[in-house]
Amino acid sequence: MDFKMLGPSQSVQQKSNKLIIKTAEAEAHITIYSPSVIRVNITRQPAGADESFAVIREPLAQIAYEETAEEIIVKTSALTLRISKSPLRFAFYTPGGELLSKDDDRFGTNWQNSRVTNYRELQADEKFIGLGEKVGNLNRRASSFTNWNTDASDHTPKTDPLYETFPFFIGIHGAVTYGFFLDNTHKSYFDFGASCDDQFIWLGAEDGDLNYYFFGAQTVGRILEDYTWLTGRMEMPPLWSLGYQQCRWSYMTAQEVLDVASKFREHNVPADVMYCDIDYMEGFKIFTWNNETFPDPKAFIDKLKAMNFKLVTIVDPGIKVEEGYQQYDEGVERGYFATYPNGENYIGEVWPGRCHFPDFFREDVREWWGAAFTALTEPGVEGFWNDMNEPAVWNQNMPWIVKFGDKFMPEVRNVYGMQMARATYDGTRKILGNKRPFVLTRAAYSGTQRYSAVWTGDNTATDEHLLLGARLVNSLGVSGMAYVGVDIGGFSGNPTPEMMVRWNNLGIYTPMYRNHSIKDSDYREPWQYGEENLGLIRKFIEDRYRLLPYLYSAFYQTTQTGLPVCRTLAIDYTHDKAVYYEDYQNQFLFGDGLLVAPVISTALTAKVYLPCGDWYRLSTGEKFEGGKEYEVDAPLHDMPVFAKAGAIIPQQNVIQSTQDAGDGILEIHVWNSTEPSTFVYYEDDGDTYNYEQGTYHKRNITFTPASKTVTLSSVEGGYTSKYTQIQVVLKGFEEVMKIDMVDNANDEIVIEW
Repeated sequence: MDFKMLGPSQSVQQKSNKLIIKTAEAEAHITIYSPSVIRVNITRQPAGADESFAVIREPLAQIAYEETAEEIIVKTSALTLRISKSPLRFAFYTPGGELLSKDDDRFGTNWQNSRVTNYRELQADEKFIGLGEKVGNLNRRASSFTNWNTDASDHTPKTDPLYETFPFFIGIHGAVTYGFFLDNTHKSYFDFGASCDDQFIWLGAEDGDLNYYFFGAQTVGRILEDYTWLTGRMEMPPLWSLGYQQCRWSYMTAQEVLDVASKFREHNVPADVMYCDIDYMEGFKIFTWNNETFPDPKAFIDKLKAMNFKLVTIVDPGIKVEEGYQQYDEGVERGYFATYPNGENYIGEVWPGRCHFPDFFREDVREWWGAAFTALTEPGVEGFWNDMNEPAVWNQNMPWIVKFGDKFMPEVRNVYGMQMARATYDGTRKILGNKRPFVLTRAAYSGTQRYSAVWTGDNTATDEHLLLGARLVNSLGVSGMAYVGVDIGGFSGNPTPEMMVRWNNLGIYTPMYRNHSIKDSDYREPWQYGEENLGLIRKFIEDRYRLLPYLYSAFYQTTQTGLPVCRTLAIDYTHDKAVYYEDYQNQFLFGDGLLVAPVISTALTAKVYLPCGDWYRLSTGEKFEGGKEYEVDAPLHDMPVFAKAGAIIPQQNVIQSTQDAGDGILEIHVWNSTEPSTFVYYEDDGDTYNYEQGTYHKRNITFTPASKTVTLSSVEGGYTSKYTQIQVVLKGFEEVMKIDMVDNANDEIVIEW
C-alpha cells in the first residue's frame, strides 16, 4: 500500500481570498467564511471542481495572515489558526490563546493510496457530540463510526452505519467548545480514541479531499447557529404535519384508509395525516395508482379532506423496467438514469422488480422528477415520503462502477437520498405554488434540512429502541436536522400495550409524531389496545395538540437560529458532567422550557437529573431544586416532564385537527421564577409562504418577577392571529392564577398580579 505524509511546506502564497500552502504531496487551501468559521481543504487535485452539496455560503473576500520562518498565523476576531510549516500541521485556538483542536504532531494528514486520514490530538477530558444518526452514547468518546448510507432494516442499538450521513461533530474540553464538519461525500470514518490507546482522534474518507470547516464559537448553540448558517436552515413546516400522523405498510385499499380516518373522528382522537405506503401503486411503479384498490384517487382524497385529513404518499427512486410505463420510457429516451461505464443503464432489483435509477445529480433530471409529481398532486396529495433512497437494492450495494454523470457510486452514495429529497421538494413546491409541501426522506446528508424532514428508519418494538430513538432524534438535532421523527411503537415486531402507551407519551415531545408499522404486524391504531389504553393515548395526542402553539414557535426559532426542537441537555448545559452519564443521556429539552425524561415501558419509577435552576413537574406542579438527581414516579399515564422555572408555554384547547378553528383562546402558561425570561411567540397561516412577505404574527412574551408582570409586546407582522382571547396562567406561585383578556395586537400589553 502506498503511504504518503503531507510533509513540510514548500511555498506559501495568497491568491485573492485564499491562502495556498504547497507541499510535495498536496496543497492546503485556507479560506474564511466568517470570524468563527474557517475552511481548510487539503487536496491532491487542486485543479478539480470545488463543489459542495451541503454548503450554501461563499467565503469572505479577504484573508490576512502573518508569516515567520516556522509558522503561518491566520487571525479573526473569534479564531486563531496557527500553521506549523515543517511538517505542515494545523492548530486552532481562541483569540485568548486557549487550544481548541490541533493536528497530532506525529501523523497529521496522510494518505494510504486514495484514502485520506487526519489524526488529531485528543485532550484528556474531551467529549464529542453529534454525527447525526449514530447509535451509542451521547458522548462519542471511545467510539468509532462509518458513514455509508445503508438500508439498515432490523438494525439494533449497536448497528453502524444506518441510513444518514452527517459528518459534523462538536468537541468539548475544559471550558471550550468547537465544531468540525468534514465535507466529503465518500465513505468516511470517525474514531474518537476508540482504537488507539486513547492517544488521538482519527477521521477521514476513502477518497477525495480532507475538506473541513472549523467552528470556533464558544457555546454549542452558537456553533449550531454557524453550522446551519453555512449549510442552510429549514423553512417553516406545514402546520398540519406537526399533528398526529397514522401510517402502516400498508393500508391496502382507499376504503381501508378512509375507515381508519373515520375511526379517529369516531373515537375523538385528534389526527391530521394518513399515509399510503407502496401498495397504493400499480405494481409498485412510482407516480401510478392501483386502479383496483385506489380506483378514484381524487374522490378518495376529497373524502379525507372532508374529514380534515391530509394524505402523504411514498415514493421510491427505482423506476421499473417496463416499456409503456411513462417514467421508464422518458428516462430511457432522455438518458436520465445511472449507467455503467460503457453507457448501459444500470439495473438493480427492488420493489417493482428490475429497476433503473434516476441521476438526481443533474438539474434536468431533478426537474423531470419533480414535474412527475402532478400524478399525486392533482388528486390532492400534499405530503411526499422518499424511501429506499440510500439507494437500496435487494441484498447488495450498487456496484462501484455505476456512474451518475461523471461521478461513480462511491463518491455519491451518501448524498443520493439528499438529492432525491431536493428534487422532490423543488418539484412539489413549484407545482403546489404558494402551498408548503411536506417532504420526508430516509437517507440524507448534511444540508438536507433545507429540503426535508427525516425519520430514523426501520426500528423495532423494544424498550431499547424507544430510548435509542430519543438519542437519535437529539443527535440529529445537534447535526442540523430539527424536523425528525421515529416510528412510534417500532416499525417491526409487536409492542405490548404498555410499550405503545409509553411510546405515545414520548411522541408528544417528538418533532414528527408518526405511528408506523410493518406489514403483517398487529394493527397499531390507538383503539387497538382496549378502552383504558385508548383513553391514555387519546390524552397524550390531545396534549400534543394543546402544545402546538409552543411547538410551532419552537420551529420558528429553528428557522432563525438552527437550534433544534429536541435538544440534548449538552446544548444548554454543556459543561455539566451529569448530562453525559448513561443514566441521564436520553433526557432532552423540548423547546426552551420543557425537560423530558424518557422511561421504558416496564419501569414505573425513573432516575432523573435536573440541571441547575428550579424545575416543576409538569403534571403536578411539584417544585424541584436543580443540580440534583431524583428518583421520581413514572406511571404509564405520566412520563416525567419538567417545566423550567421561568418557562413560558403557549397552549391551546383541544382540537381534532389543525384545520379546526378552535375556540379562539390562547393560554400562556408561565412558571414561577426569581429570574426574568422571554419567549418569542410566532404564528402564521401554517400553510402558505405568505410569511416570507411579512404575513406572520410575532410578539415577545416577557415574565418579570421583580415587578410581578407579564408583558406581551406589540405584534410584528401582518397576520391576524386566530386567537382572539388570551388567558395567562401563572403556575408555581402560591396558587394557580388565571387572567383573561382580549387580545390587542396593536399595543403592548402588561399584565400585573
